[in-house]
Order: sequence, then structure tokens, then C-alpha cells
Amino acid sequence: MHRPILIIGACGQIGTELTMELRERYGNEKVIASDIREGGDTLMGSGPFELLDATNYAAIEDVVMHYEIDEIYLMAAMLSATAEKFPMRAWNLNMNSLFNVLNLAKESKISKIFWPSSIAVFGPNTPKEDTPQNTIMEPSTVYGISKQSGERWCEYYFKKYGVDVRSVRYPGLISWKTMPGGGTTDYAVEIYHEALQKGQYECFLDKGTKLPMMYMDDAIRATIDLMESPSEKIKVRSSYNLASMSFTPEEIAESIQKHIPDFTISYAPDFRQQIADSWPSSIDDSAAKEQWGWEPKFNLDQTTLEMLNNLK
Repeated sequence: MHRPILIIGACGQIGTELTMELRERYGNEKVIASDIREGGDTLMGSGPFELLDATNYAAIEDVVMHYEIDEIYLMAAMLSATAEKFPMRAWNLNMNSLFNVLNLAKESKISKIFWPSSIAVFGPNTPKEDTPQNTIMEPSTVYGISKQSGERWCEYYFKKYGVDVRSVRYPGLISWKTMPGGGTTDYAVEIYHEALQKGQYECFLDKGTKLPMMYMDDAIRATIDLMESPSEKIKVRSSYNLASMSFTPEEIAESIQKHIPDFTISYAPDFRQQIADSWPSSIDDSAAKEQWGWEPKFNLDQTTLEMLNNLK
């Protein structure tokens, strides 16, 4: 029998799908969704929901005690493109929310934490191809700085206090169920919507910008697999590299044209181009594969098929 789980930031792009998948696995009543605002009908109607500010320690503690929460998935964050506009707000949300759950675990009020990191932890001096698990990390974005700091704190709390915290560095995520929320890889979701609605798309990144990407089903599976793995298998307590596919806007357009031959793409790079240029183009995730059996299932053409079929 699984003890109750709390998801903080359940209304976001990942949080929504993660909540539904966990409810399917463990039962609706066992998975408490929470966010600063209410979510969609499916999320709200399928199980318990609490309005919760991730930066308010006392409020989180109340929910934890009330539901006898055992595990927290902390999905609340301000993403890369939005964080550049509101640096201090992003830092406060991204860091204080993490300290809140780490301290709850340190005080033995919960036993396990999932906290997502990102490829944004890498910077312009990181090796771009097959970025290693351990490498130079000099992030140049507010989001990346907060995630890199978070990784260091996660490892510190594990070593110092024995906190069972687990993490993966998500690449760009592609999903048809929820719209993205202010990230640099959002084009890879927008492009499918526009292809079906307008037959054309103006991309905010340049055509040759190759970035690591992943279909949402793979990301959700990786997250839950990591959390279900025996703790002795988890050798990395900062965050695991996670990879699936890497492609450019030009390549995703070609993949769409196999189904919508008249689809056209044009390019108008904006401030997000600079963010993307500082990130890796492919990721070495052999540590995750060897230690807890990670294996992606979706490539670009399969993702395109899923996206177009479901969005239709």
C-alpha cells in the first residue's frame, strides 16, 4: 500500500500529467494535487486538491500533516524565459520552495522528495555534444543558476542529513495535453498546434538550433521509475542527466511535413535564442541507464505522430 503523495505545482505542464499518472497507479485519494491556482477540470475532478503557495513553509507543513504525506514531488518553478524577466521572483520561488521540502524531510515529516532539475544547469562552457553527467556547469540564465544551486543543496541535504531526494535534468518536453509555461523549448509544442491550425509557424529559435527534447510520456515514466527505485541504486544525488532525442526546428518541421506536406516554417529568433545557444545539443545519460534502468521509448517521428493525432 502506497502512502499519500503531495504534488506541489500540479497545474503546470509536467505537474498535470504527473498527477494523473500517479493517481492511476496509486489511487485518486492517495495523490494530493496542489498549486497556487486551480487547475483544469480533469485534475480538479479526479482527486484531492489544495490551494498552496510553495514558498510558504507553514502552509506546506499543514497539508503534509493533514494528509499524512510521505512523498513530495516539487514541480513548482518559474521557467527559463519567464525567469529572465523576473529574476528575483524566480530565485525566490525556485529556491525557497526547495528549502521548504528539504527541511520537511530533514525533520522527518516526509520520507522522499522528487525535485526536477534541467539542462539549463549547463552553460556556454559545457561540452555541447554528449554532455557528461559530471562536467563544467556555469549556467548563464536565472533559471539555470537556481537549478544548479538546487542540485548542490539536494546533494548537501542527502550527505549531511540523509534526506532521500531524487532528481533528473529534464530536456525540453513535448506534450499535447497541456500548454507549456514560459520555457525556451516551448516552440516544439507550439509548432504542432500552429501546423494544424494555420499550416505555418514562425519559430523564435533559428533553424539550426539543436536541443535535447523528450516526449512527455517518457519524462513522466522516468520520474516515477526513479522514485520507485531502491535507494541503494540511486548513486547520483544532485541530478541525473536524462536524454531521448535531439533535433533542430528545421528537423521537427520536416517531421511534420510527412503528415502535412504544405506546412511551412519561418524563423524570427528572439531573446530565447541566446538562452538556447548556451545549452547542450545532446546529453549523455548513461548513468541513469546503468543505475536505475532508464530507457526512452519515443523518437521524433513517433512524437510527431502522437502530437498530430491527439491534437486533431
